[in-house]
Amino acid sequence: MAEVKFKTPLGNFQESGVYGGHIKVPLDLAKKVMAKDKRVVCTLNDQISIHAGLISDGKGGFFININKELSKKLQAFEGDELEVHLEEDISKYGMAIPEGFEELLEQDPNAERYFHGLTKGKQRSLLHIINKPKNVQLKLEKAFIILDYLKDVRGNLDFKEVNEALKNNRFKR
Repeated sequence: MAEVKFKTPLGNFQESGVYGGHIKVPLDLAKKVMAKDKRVVCTLNDQISIHAGLISDGKGGFFININKELSKKLQAFEGDELEVHLEEDISKYGMAIPEGFEELLEQDPNAERYFHGLTKGKQRSLLHIINKPKNVQLKLEKAFIILDYLKDVRGNLDFKEVNEALKNNRFKR
């Protein structure tokens, strides 16, 4: 598996008025670790690993978004140099799979069909939602609600409806 290590400052996109933390990844290094869909595992300062996508900067390089929460965990601010370790992401979904999630899919063929009928990006977004809580039971409850929702709407995903279903702890049409 290909991997690279380098140092780069934490940058911030100021134009939009919202937080835009990122790290730049030079093209030559990105090419060494890029999979077909540009997903990587990024370890910062040998502390925190995240699944991330390499995003083109439009100038021949790439960047990875670094949100405020991650910056706080790293105690890193704009301009601080970060040690970056990138490796190709060979995981099934391009991110961590919640504990028990694959078993839920195996037990419910309809949920599995609708989930796998979604784009990879939508699958990752739903997995991200499920992975948010630290408590395994809460993760499973979110997974059940989301999979029930997908079956009820026959895979026609609407994130506003998903959020409503999670808020109400069930899906209502």
